[in-house]
Amino acid sequence: MPAGCVFCQIAKGEIPSHIIHRDDDVIAFLDRAPLEHGHVLVMPTAHIETLDDLPDALLASVFGAVRRTSIAVQKALRAGGSFVATNTRISQSVPHLHIHVVPRNKGDGLFSTRLIWQRKKYETDSEMAATAAKIRAAYEAGGDGPG
Repeated sequence: MPAGCVFCQIAKGEIPSHIIHRDDDVIAFLDRAPLEHGHVLVMPTAHIETLDDLPDALLASVFGAVRRTSIAVQKALRAGGSFVATNTRISQSVPHLHIHVVPRNKGDGLFSTRLIWQRKKYETDSEMAATAAKIRAAYEAGGDGPG
């Protein structure tokens, strides 16, 4: 655990939090600065910096907990759906892998007023195809991380 990792401290119980789920591999707790009430963070209890670093052995436990959290948030809050996301380095406020599970309802304005996602269109279909081919090749090659 790196010194001062707030999420490691939460996982160890050193910082009080509103825990939704905890087991040996995963902890889920309410975000203290939610996009919507019921916004949950799901993360591995071990210090793993990014999604790219998540060992295959933890994929099922971490993303199983994300799925169960998404279902639970929707049921508990009578939400119409959920938004699930994680950042990898860019915009990652805490360098400890965490997945956001945010309850959603039609008309909640989550993306129209609070978050602005500016779309960048491809200039041509061939540019789009070339980009897809690059990503596909990297996906098929696998590897231990980016670059």
